[in-house]
Amino acid sequence: MTKRIGILGGISHASTIRYYEYILKKYYARRLDYHYPEVVIFSLNLAKLIGYEERDDLDSYVRYITSGLQALEKAGADFIVIAANSPHAVFDIVQKRVSVPMISIVETTAQRAEKLGLKKLLLTGIKSTMQSAFYPDVFQKYSIQVLIPDEAEQNEINDAIFRELVLGIYKDSTRNRVLEIINGYDVDGVILGCTELSLMLNQEDTPLRLLNTLELHAQAALDFALTE
Repeated sequence: MTKRIGILGGISHASTIRYYEYILKKYYARRLDYHYPEVVIFSLNLAKLIGYEERDDLDSYVRYITSGLQALEKAGADFIVIAANSPHAVFDIVQKRVSVPMISIVETTAQRAEKLGLKKLLLTGIKSTMQSAFYPDVFQKYSIQVLIPDEAEQNEINDAIFRELVLGIYKDSTRNRVLEIINGYDVDGVILGCTELSLMLNQEDTPLRLLNTLELHAQAALDFALTE
């Protein structure tokens, strides 16, 4: 009996679609049957969420995320994943407001980095993620150092995400610029700390180890759904 997966999505729709697709395709590859785990998706209003984030309205931000999580719980989700990185800044807070388990994208990524023996990583993502402490704090528990790009590079990456990637626009010029940024750092690997970045960058694009947070998180969701 598989567990029903709850996905809090819309952050953005492009990556939410990929979560759903990845889970079902990987299930079939593993089991070769159509007994897919049941999946419930609650899609948030991205503009509303970003507005709370930009105004530093933490109370509204937390309440809005919590409302989506509780809707998934009411829909019968046995556990929940938030299909985005930046809301994990309040993961410990919102996790306490639902009674079903939640799987953290940050913990999942840190565990993978530890298994790979990585010690120094560059964090990419939207600006709020790169400037927040939630990634470094978690990775510190695994004795892994997290660096961030300089501010001008942060702005470039942030603009590319919001002006192109969340809309499903993937330009070679943007890909090449992001690769130029990450390849300029002396690190063991790169955290694709925005799920949309993994829709544009592939491991074959760079010799640096890429930690694809979307795929790692979706795989963790599938594994948990299939656990007795």
